[in-house]
Amino acid sequence: MHSPRPVRGGRAVDGQGRAPASAGRSARGAGWWVPAGLVALSLVPVVAGAMRLNELIGGAAVTADNARYFASPLPVVLHIVSVTIYSILGALQFAPRFRRRRPGWHRAAGRLLIPCGLLAAVTGMWMALFYPPTVNDSGVLVVMRVVVGTAMAGCILLGLAAVRRRDFARHQAWMVRGYALGMGAGTQLLTHLPWFVLYGTPDSFPRAVLMGAGWLINIVVAEWVLRRRRPQLRTRLVS
Repeated sequence: MHSPRPVRGGRAVDGQGRAPASAGRSARGAGWWVPAGLVALSLVPVVAGAMRLNELIGGAAVTADNARYFASPLPVVLHIVSVTIYSILGALQFAPRFRRRRPGWHRAAGRLLIPCGLLAAVTGMWMALFYPPTVNDSGVLVVMRVVVGTAMAGCILLGLAAVRRRDFARHQAWMVRGYALGMGAGTQLLTHLPWFVLYGTPDSFPRAVLMGAGWLINIVVAEWVLRRRRPQLRTRLVS
C-alpha cells in the first residue's frame, strides 16, 4: 500500500514539502482562466469601440446614431482608447502567478491603468450628460451612468490611496470593484440578448433595467470573489 501524501495548505506535497508537478501545472492553467474570460468579455466594448473609431476616421456617412460623435469626436475617442487599454491590460492583473513573478510589470501596468480607468469613467459621464440622447436613452439611464462612473472613479482613487499606504489588501479590493464597474458593457450584452431574442429592441425603460442589471451582476460577482479571497489575503499578509 502507498502511504498517503502529507497535506500542506490544502495541497498534497511530497516528502520534501513540494507539490507534485501535475498540481503545479493544474494551478498554472487554472490561474489563466479568469484573465482569459475577462479578455473575452472585454471584446464587446473593444470591438464596438474599434468600429466607432473606424467610422470617425474613415469618414462614414453621418446618421442619427453617430451624428453626436462626429459633432464632438474627442470625448468618444478618449473613451474608446482608455476603455480598450483598461479592459485588456486590467484583465492581466487577475493572473496571480504572472503578477507575483513580475511585480515590476504589475506596478508599471498599474501606473497606466489608473489614469486610463479614471479617463474612461470621466469621459463616460461627460458623454452621458452632454451628448444628445438616442431614442432609447432615458433620464434614468443617464443618472445610472453618472452614478456608475462616479463609483468607478471613486474605487480607483481609493485603491490608489490604499497602495500609497501600502495597504495591499484594500488596494486590490477597490481596484477589483472599479474594474467590475468598468466592464459593465460586456455583461450588458449578455443581459440584453434574451430580450433581443424574445422581444426585439428594448424601449427606454427596459433598456435602463437591462443596463443596470449588467452593472449589478458585475459588482455582486466582484464582492463574492472578494469575500472568498479575504481569508487568503489575511494569511498572506500574516505570513
